[in-house]
Amino acid sequence: MMTKYLCPWQDPFCGLFLRAQLKVCKGLCRQSLSRLALEKEPNLSSVPDRKLEKMDTFILYAVAGLCLLASFLKNRGKTSLALRKAYKAFEGILPQLLVVLMLVSVALAVLDTSTVSLVIGKDSGVFGVLIAALIGAITLIPGFVAFPAAAALLHNEAGTVQIAAFVSTLMMVGVVTLPLEMQYFGKRTALLRNGAAFLFSLVAAVFVGWVVGL
Repeated sequence: MMTKYLCPWQDPFCGLFLRAQLKVCKGLCRQSLSRLALEKEPNLSSVPDRKLEKMDTFILYAVAGLCLLASFLKNRGKTSLALRKAYKAFEGILPQLLVVLMLVSVALAVLDTSTVSLVIGKDSGVFGVLIAALIGAITLIPGFVAFPAAAALLHNEAGTVQIAAFVSTLMMVGVVTLPLEMQYFGKRTALLRNGAAFLFSLVAAVFVGWVVGL
């Protein structure tokens, strides 16, 4: 007897398809912003990286297509329902995705690589790490937008430690959501959690820089 699922995303094939689609969106965002940065300042040494990114995107498309085909062959109704729900979810995240991508694109078009390197470059030191960490702490954007933005900044001479601090505090520290967090967990617990997360983000950034430098 076939198992009946209350929700379409509980179906293994539908769930696998939705996860593959999310990976495709991440790959496309990363590739688009990286291409924008590379076109602004061409670098012949980055040609193999661009070929690798194109190959990654092709593989993600192929995996997503195979998962969609397998899900469609198993159950057309659930696959159609999953596609409609995925489309509605994409409509929900599209506005904030476009806004952040446009802001990053405008910032990269206005600021040259020397400015980015001066503020959050690898030679900016502790000051650049703290600036990047503070920006990440007070910024409220989803991870699937933060990662391609971070990739674009890295291509524009931003430092690895600085970007790691930015992404870490962005994911773990929430200054904007702190009042709401206080209502549910209490003022003391919320402050302790965010403070510990901020310190851990700095440690993680230093560790990432050390690993990349090996």
